[in-house]
Amino acid sequence: MDAAQPSRREPVLNADPTAQARLLDLQDVDARLDQAEHRRRTLPEHAEIARLAEARTAIDDEVVLAETDCSDLELEQRKADVDVEQVRARAARDQHRLDSGQVGSAKDLENLQHEIVSLARRQAVLEDVELEIMERLEVAQARWRAALAERDLLDADLETQTASRDAELATIGGQTDGMDVDREALAAALPADLLALYEKLRAQFGGVGAAALRQRRCEGCRLEINSTELGRIRAAPADEVLRCEECRRILVRLADSGL
Repeated sequence: MDAAQPSRREPVLNADPTAQARLLDLQDVDARLDQAEHRRRTLPEHAEIARLAEARTAIDDEVVLAETDCSDLELEQRKADVDVEQVRARAARDQHRLDSGQVGSAKDLENLQHEIVSLARRQAVLEDVELEIMERLEVAQARWRAALAERDLLDADLETQTASRDAELATIGGQTDGMDVDREALAAALPADLLALYEKLRAQFGGVGAAALRQRRCEGCRLEINSTELGRIRAAPADEVLRCEECRRILVRLADSGL
């Protein structure tokens, strides 16, 4: 710590040394609660569940699209089937008239034969269309089945990840069970002005508002206190609430502070 650094002094706050020591107990509980909350927020299952949920939404869209394609193609196939069947029926009637000798004139016979040939060509075209629709439908149905299978896999993965997340959250909850009550009791036993300062500093300095002075080192910033500052600390009344010159956290003197 730089001895030449300008002194930063806040209004003097006084609190019984025992209360100041209890502040470290509160800080320890808060640190463990903060660590537990950090673990809750950063469980890898959260990111995996979000990824799977996004994939599940996408595959739902794919299932709907594939189902729509199948439905449209099935409608096309039914229409194609009807068209082919109508041409076949017409050709069968014409062929029956031709075979039965019902056509009297040569002109009518020629027209009937021409129509049968035309119907045969039309039937071939329609059957090609029908076959092409069937092939497209098979592809769409395969795509639909694949989407359903992928959705089932995603659902299984989601169930696994959700169960894992819930188990981890339960474990963390068990490790911190009762700590909120302990914190309330510790906080209630502290002077209001000391607690208010601690809470303010905790919010400013990453959750750490108070630190012990051990072996001439602040456990908040991990820096060793210089001799000039140690002299000031040594001379300060026992009930004066001190602040680290470097990190500005409450500095709690203990038996092993090295003063």
